[in-house]
Parts: sequence; C-alpha cells; structure tokens
Amino acid sequence: MITGPRARRGCGQLRSIHQFSNSNNQQFTRLDRGFTMIELLVVVSLIVILATMGMTQYRQSVIHAREATLKEDLFRMRDAIDQYYADKGKYPPTLDALVSDGYVRKLPEDPFTHSSTSWQAIPAEPDPNNPTAEAGVFDVKSGSEATAIDGTRYSEWD
Repeated sequence: MITGPRARRGCGQLRSIHQFSNSNNQQFTRLDRGFTMIELLVVVSLIVILATMGMTQYRQSVIHAREATLKEDLFRMRDAIDQYYADKGKYPPTLDALVSDGYVRKLPEDPFTHSSTSWQAIPAEPDPNNPTAEAGVFDVKSGSEATAIDGTRYSEWD
C-alpha cells in the first residue's frame, strides 16, 4: 500500500475519475429513458403515410381483380351462348336456358352487383325468315352502372 502524499493524490484522481464516470452515466440514462415527442410524431407520421399508400394499393388491386373476373364471366357466358346457337340453330330464350340445357353449371355472380340475376340479356334481331319465332339472347352485359378504372361503364363492356 502506498502512503504519503502520492497516495492521496492517487486517491483524488480515482475519486475524480469515478465522479466523472458517474455524471456521464447519469446523463446517458436520462437520455435513454424514452423517446421525445418529435421522434414519436415522426414515426407515427411515417406509419400513417405507409398505411395510406398500402390501403390505396389494396383497393386498386381489389378493383382490378373484380374487373378481371367480370371479363372472364362475360367471355364464358358469351361462349356458352355461341355453343348453344351452334348446337340448336337458335339463340337461348333466356340466360337460365344455358343452365337448364347444361351449357353452364350456374350463372356466375356479377362481381360488382353481387347477384346472378342482374345480368342484362341483349336480344337477338328477329329472324326475317320466321318473324314469329322468339328472338332469344344474343349477348350479355353486366347489370352494374359503376364506372371502370379506364372510365367506361361495366354495362358497356364487350
């Protein structure tokens, strides 16, 4: 053990170093206790911006999926009408005749009206050779009056 003036000076140095380290630790612990209000506001703002962008993208993808479903349903029903005409030489009297004669299992649900009864049947022109014959269903269109992403109405799609 060191005694004398040298020992005291050493103890003083140790004490001042110990005090210095304690004061720094107290400052760090005060700063590390939590976030400032500005930091929280920045983080919340970023989360809100990202969530808004995500919701917009989600809604657009849902509309795109519904439009693709509508196009596919129209194609399938028009194909069934053409097959009916090719087999029987006349157009089906109603869309339900496609189901009852086995050309489709069931009428699809319109993705925008959520109903299988809202389809708009377009009648065929009357046969000039047989004007008393029923015209039948020549085409089918959506019953929705909503507007597509490209600006056209779903009820006007070919």
